[in-house]
Amino acid sequence: MSASSMNAAVPVDLPYRIVWRSRALRQGMHRSSQWGAGGMFRDLVSLTEYPDPRRIDLRQSLRDPFEALHVRRFEEKSQIGVTMLLDVSGSMGFEGRARKMAIAAELAEVFATAVRRAGDTFALYAADEAVRDELGSPPTRSRAGEAEMVAALRAFTPEARSASGLVEAARKVGQKRNLVIVVSDFLLPEAELEALFEALAAHDVLPIRLVDSRESADLPSWGLMEISDLETGRRRLVAMRPSLKAEWQRRIEARRSFFQSLAARYGRQPFEITDRIRWDRLGAHLATGA
Repeated sequence: MSASSMNAAVPVDLPYRIVWRSRALRQGMHRSSQWGAGGMFRDLVSLTEYPDPRRIDLRQSLRDPFEALHVRRFEEKSQIGVTMLLDVSGSMGFEGRARKMAIAAELAEVFATAVRRAGDTFALYAADEAVRDELGSPPTRSRAGEAEMVAALRAFTPEARSASGLVEAARKVGQKRNLVIVVSDFLLPEAELEALFEALAAHDVLPIRLVDSRESADLPSWGLMEISDLETGRRRLVAMRPSLKAEWQRRIEARRSFFQSLAARYGRQPFEITDRIRWDRLGAHLATGA
């Protein structure tokens, strides 16, 4: 997929929603655990519970048979941190109907812009066998480094044999709750997948799985096939037969089922992108906050 064809469908903005309350003191666009003078009306409490005489509700206070003073409490809007963890291991270099890294770069560009417009901070940590600092960006609200980051991602050719560095990248997010967007094809071994989600257990995790339809194209029932390992690049010749085809498909489905159940246990339902980004579907998924 060319960059121009992808840009034609890029949305002006990409709204995202959280269902938890931000504890940040800095004002923003999201529901907050902080109380203040503005924002949405939350509830009425006694003056002793929330000692702000400026917010006394005379009508409710006069109705109270115990003559207690009641004040109105308002919910402030706060900012959040949004972090993208990006798998740049060898399997992300696969090119079939699309180039996975081009899709990943497009996602990074659009999310960075949307987050900055919302007043939140955006960070990106890319990893294969280790964290690739030259491809990422620390938490920021500045657009200065966005173009450089996206250009580096577009030009990068994944070659490493694993994405084990994603666990190290997850630790860089910190303790404060973030919306963490994990972009990968999720072809990691099950133990590494579990370690990654466990490292992100304190955060709101949105997995975005990149799939190329040619990776799972219909296999013949009989014949010789040359296959390659997406991570290592090693090639071997396989004599395909119905029993092997059935076992192959069973393993593919088992891996997919394991990933989906793991994602649902630790975070949001995963969003799958096959060949190209359908921005309307992604926007609808983000808007649910779940």
